Amino acid sequence: MDIKQLRYFVTIAEEGQITRAAKRLHMAQPPLSLQLKLLEQELGVLLLERNGRQMELTQAGAALYEKAEQLLHHLTETVTEVQQVGKGISGVLSIGCVQSCFSHLPERIRHFREHYPLLRFQLREGDSFRLSEELHDRKIELALVRLPVDMTTFASIPLPSEPFVAVMPKEWETRFPDGSIQVQDLAKVPLLLLHRINGTGTYEVTMEEFRRHGCKPNVVCECPNASMLLSLVREGVGVTLLPTSALTRQSAQEFSILNIIDANIQSESAVIWLRDRYVSQSARRFLDTFLHVNNECT
Repeated sequence: MDIKQLRYFVTIAEEGQITRAAKRLHMAQPPLSLQLKLLEQELGVLLLERNGRQMELTQAGAALYEKAEQLLHHLTETVTEVQQVGKGISGVLSIGCVQSCFSHLPERIRHFREHYPLLRFQLREGDSFRLSEELHDRKIELALVRLPVDMTTFASIPLPSEPFVAVMPKEWETRFPDGSIQVQDLAKVPLLLLHRINGTGTYEVTMEEFRRHGCKPNVVCECPNASMLLSLVREGVGVTLLPTSALTRQSAQEFSILNIIDANIQSESAVIWLRDRYVSQSARRFLDTFLHVNNECT
């Protein structure tokens, strides 16, 4: 017994005649009759019996019809689901994101939810090194990371560069009433800096900027998590340096945010994925949302 035989049998049962069933199936009557006979022989039961010009289900035929209809319906759903996944409109899309890059995701996810409501998202957070490892291990398909990362095996779409700003407790803002700060002044306050678990990144760029100005910063905490650093700032522990996209609209009310006027600490970020490896249609469509903005892909 195969799917084709079940489909033939269901069609005959629904039409009540071999002739009408053959017409609906766009096939000749003799091979359809043969397939019904072979199915009955395999099962060892009579499935349909003639009642005048009509063919009616036997008790065994009615039992098979109920099961066959369910199987065919399930098969149709399965084919549809597989096709939707292949076209990127269903399934699960796994994305990794450095916490300070998260502002690039909500609007895009909302857009996808509107256009592809059957697609589900799985989001994973980590620093750039960890997310690079998870891409290699195929735990995620895409990652939004802060550069640099080892790009040997990755393709990428660059995200807009953005400056770092100094974020300090709100009650400290009277010390810098003009809304800006210099590197020499930053060296005099306790600093809380982003630092990757492994590899090099903005921490090293920041330290180099202090060396260029001939001063040594007072780093009291290093952490790969921007939210944790902001919580420490909120408690008055010190000042942190973050890219502007790591801050929310509410941050302007919670913290004092200062431009660093004599430094050029820029954050470079990108969307990355494994080069020369399979990328799902859903991932490709998601990447398109970045291409429309940045209009370039490496």
